[in-house]
Amino acid sequence: MANQESLSHSIQQYYDLTKPRVVMLIVFTAIVGMFLAVPGWPDFVTIVLASLGIGLAASSGAAMNQIIDMRADAIMARTQDRPLATGGLNVWQAVVFAALLCISGMVILVVWVNTLTAILTFVSMVGYGVIYTVFLKPATPQNIVIGGAAGAAPPLLGWTAMTNAITPEGCLLFLIIFAWTPPHFWALALYRREEYAEAGVPMLPVTHGEEFTKLQILLYTYILVAVTLLPFTIHMFGGIYLVGALYLNARFMYYVVKLYRNYSDELSRKTFYYSIMYLMYLFAVMLVDHYFWDLLLMKFFY
Repeated sequence: MANQESLSHSIQQYYDLTKPRVVMLIVFTAIVGMFLAVPGWPDFVTIVLASLGIGLAASSGAAMNQIIDMRADAIMARTQDRPLATGGLNVWQAVVFAALLCISGMVILVVWVNTLTAILTFVSMVGYGVIYTVFLKPATPQNIVIGGAAGAAPPLLGWTAMTNAITPEGCLLFLIIFAWTPPHFWALALYRREEYAEAGVPMLPVTHGEEFTKLQILLYTYILVAVTLLPFTIHMFGGIYLVGALYLNARFMYYVVKLYRNYSDELSRKTFYYSIMYLMYLFAVMLVDHYFWDLLLMKFFY
């Protein structure tokens, strides 16, 4: 019984090392990119293999991030329960695990998907796990803006997995998440600013204060609204997407404007959590718009 409990605890520690909730969102947006990349229904086997490869690589990047951020994680209340911060795993266990995840993901993508997707996935993994964590995060309050390029890659990776090409439409999906990342993350940084300050991380609320950060969240949300309307203007999506995007953007702007005018940690927390749902729903609306007529025809003829 004791051995079973120990094994279960170890599995949980390795699982937590991969930041599973973050990886699930990454894989979800990548899968949406796969479906959007083709006019009909994509090959199911390719979806499974590409999702697995991208997910393993993202998990490796998350593990690298925790290895490098181990000391800061032990200071911040939000991250004190992470496996390396608590001593549930040691550094070498985490390094070996991250390496195995990386190698497995790259092999799957190169052998069964395509080399372009493997290269882009590797670059985004290193961008987040190393470049952002080692160089950008401790050096500049613009860390999340510059480093956001790595986190914005998944839908483009899904697109290239199906097309083996970088196209304007795939890049537009990338741009949406790139514009979404600053207001999303700075909302978190606002109500966690004291923890970031204690850990010595120069997040924007720490270096420039609450008022400046609120203004930046507002301005970046305006940019996000404009970017999310571009797919409709280029006829990538139709009216269903437009209605959904307008509604989701209106709710996001409601939170952000309210936060700008009358700040509270509770409202900042709500804005952060809504931003996660916003991205999920926005990509879900893309899928509905993309397959609406196919689903309608299936309802009538099958």
